[in-house]
Amino acid sequence: MEVAVLNVLVLNAGSSSLKFQLIQIAHESQERLCRGEVEHFGNDAFKRILDETKNAGEIDAVGHRVVHGGERFSESVAIDDEVLKQIEECVDLAPLHNPASVAGIRAARTFFGPDKPQVAVFDTAFHHTLPQHAYLYAIPYRLYESYRIRRYGFHGTSHRYVAQRYRKLRNVPVEQTNIISLHLGNGCSAAAIRAGKSIDTSMGMTPLEGLVMGTRSGDLDPAVVAFIAEKEHLSAHDVEKLLNTESGLLGVSGRSSDMRNLAQHRDDARAQLAIEMFCYRVRKYIGAYLGAMGGADAIVFTGGIGENSPEIRARICDGLQFAGLTIDTGKNNTNDPPDRQISTDASTLAAYCIRTDEELLIAQDTLRCIMARNGTDEQLRGRL
Repeated sequence: MEVAVLNVLVLNAGSSSLKFQLIQIAHESQERLCRGEVEHFGNDAFKRILDETKNAGEIDAVGHRVVHGGERFSESVAIDDEVLKQIEECVDLAPLHNPASVAGIRAARTFFGPDKPQVAVFDTAFHHTLPQHAYLYAIPYRLYESYRIRRYGFHGTSHRYVAQRYRKLRNVPVEQTNIISLHLGNGCSAAAIRAGKSIDTSMGMTPLEGLVMGTRSGDLDPAVVAFIAEKEHLSAHDVEKLLNTESGLLGVSGRSSDMRNLAQHRDDARAQLAIEMFCYRVRKYIGAYLGAMGGADAIVFTGGIGENSPEIRARICDGLQFAGLTIDTGKNNTNDPPDRQISTDASTLAAYCIRTDEELLIAQDTLRCIMARNGTDEQLRGRL
């Protein structure tokens, strides 16, 4: 049984705004009908969304991006009262993100009513395949048992999308999808993907761990937290805020969290230092994941920086010739097509640039979850 066509409203709820796209999707095709952003939640926000989408057709279902699914959710799920309750129980793990997702879900359920199918798609779900030795921290095991302190990983929707897109570009089965995915934007993460499954990732219990980011420090000695707290007379919470919002490219450069801005200031030593630290950390993770995976077939760049900065891609790859990777300057310096190989044909470790599309994957997962319910969902029976 196939869906003829569904219009899926994809929602990405932030702390004060709601980004949306309306995507018309069927089993083998999709079309983006409109997109936008509205402030706040509630009836007024959804009335504005309806006003902007009214010429595109009826909204058949809603797909929500949810940052943290904890250990409960290993895949996307249709939202009911119990699912919403469990998402709320993950708020302690993502206090900056999940409350907005919950607010967006509640507002959508109130506005559209209980009969409109809604689906939650989790950033953490793709990384549920991490083995225990990769997701556990070397702290007393009782702390994991009591509080579920572990590596969860994020950007999973993006990493999963580029892995699927890579398979289509290379025409290889999932079992031969062995890549290192690099989502580089204001937030950055790397994922080691073996046989199509995530086996390690750089972000941890929170998005603070791992690569140098726009305003996040990434990896650092945990003792630094207590040291800063003592010297700066700050609470642990205040130090965490400093590491999340005042560090990374911004903290090192003292100028900007925007890679484009820093790249323009070639005579600014700290701006160039921030860029070099950024590239070095990514290159170091590539080396670590090559070891963890026993080698890979390709590295894949995505995200705002990964997709749009040929200079950063080249600087990251410089020094990886030992692993069999040589960048093709011509392919790297063009944006046409957006999804392409950027390494030489002779490279034994390939490099690709792929434009991520998390919204499309959310729409696809929404369709899949609805199809899974089609035997009991009377409202959709006519469309399924």
